[in-house]
Amino acid sequence: MSDSNINSIQKVRHGKLLDINCPSRQVLQHIASRWGILVLIALDKDTLRFNELRKKIVGISEKMLSQTLQTFEKDGFIHRTMLPVMPPHTEYSLTPLGLEVYQQVIQLSDWIEHNLPRVLEASGNDQE
Repeated sequence: MSDSNINSIQKVRHGKLLDINCPSRQVLQHIASRWGILVLIALDKDTLRFNELRKKIVGISEKMLSQTLQTFEKDGFIHRTMLPVMPPHTEYSLTPLGLEVYQQVIQLSDWIEHNLPRVLEASGNDQE
């Protein structure tokens, strides 16, 4: 790898997330979207078909699931496998990169669920 390639990667890797021109913002938007996080959690270490994912993620529309899966496939987080059967079946699973993102997201998700009573209390929405 040339020095210029390494410098380009370092600039992106050490980008300024708060800068509107930082390319990491787009990836953050994909991951941190409402449906993005839920798709990552739903896939976990499973391989699921579209309808299985849709049933698992209650409330997601076909359109939003399709868009999220396409975005994550472009980002390299999801592997899509089309099976040669009739009718056609498509399976989705996390790539190694997707599993890394999942590990980060699940920590945040676990923290939220663990601390939900405190958050609800702080926001005045304590539901006893």
